[in-house]
This record gives sequence, structure tokens and C-alpha cells, in this order.
Amino acid sequence: MAKKTAPLAFRIDGVTLDGAWSLRSPEIEQERKVAIYDLLAENHFAPRGSQGGPYHLVLGVAENRLVFDVRLGDGSAHGRVLLSLTPFKRVVKEYFAVCESYYAALRDAPARLEAVDMGRRSLHDDGATLLRERLKGKIAIDFLTARRLFTLICALSL
Repeated sequence: MAKKTAPLAFRIDGVTLDGAWSLRSPEIEQERKVAIYDLLAENHFAPRGSQGGPYHLVLGVAENRLVFDVRLGDGSAHGRVLLSLTPFKRVVKEYFAVCESYYAALRDAPARLEAVDMGRRSLHDDGATLLRERLKGKIAIDFLTARRLFTLICALSL
């Protein structure tokens, strides 16, 4: 079966995490790398009113806001979307707590792994759903793109 991809015009072809962010653990760094790899392989990203890209996304944090700095392939500015971080703080905090349990279960209690992973996936889905809701009317993204972007938001250590 062929891999379904978004039309080339409405997709992210590069992503940068902007600002001073710290990695929480090697596991989080690995998740960040995988999220970027998967995001670049398959995504749908359509800023409202845009004639198309592809886009380079610079994702950062400034003044308690999540910044989506959208650029065109040549590096020129396309637009910025700012979202309050407040709605994300709870789900990111809970996600990190469950991730720590997941990584501990990987090392010490493989029998608990499935239950912990279900909670982890559920929180990841909650974060992706929240992101899609907050971007509604600004940037259209599909669910898998939202999941991968949520991972990157977590990597910014909000």
C-alpha cells in the first residue's frame, strides 16, 4: 500500500525548534528526532489564506506564547501564529509524568508497559486534539501532524 502524503503545496518541509530549550532526557531527545523525521515524511499544514508552500516551521516560545513562525522555502516570512501556552501546560506536565513512568517500565517493569503506554498515547492524543482546536481558523493540520507537533511542543520543555 502506498504511503499517503499531503499535497506538496500544503506541507512542512523543514522544522526548527527556536530558543533555549533543554532536553529532559535521552528518551525525549529520541522522541523529538522521530517526531521531526515522521513530520517531514508525512504532514498536512495549511495556513489560512495561504496560496501554498512548502513551508519551513520555526517553533518557539516567547512571552508565555507558543510561536508558529511560518516561512516559505526560500526563508521569507509567511506569517506567525501565537498561541497562549496556558491551555497546554496541564497536558504537557501530565504527558511528561506518564513518559517518565513509561521509560521506567521499559527498564524495570515490562509487564506494566502496555497499561502505561495506553495512558501515554491518550495524553498525546489529548495534546494533539487541543493543538488542532487552538489552531482552528489559523492553520489546518491533520491529526498525525498535530501529534508530531505536540511532541515538539513538549520538547520545548514548556
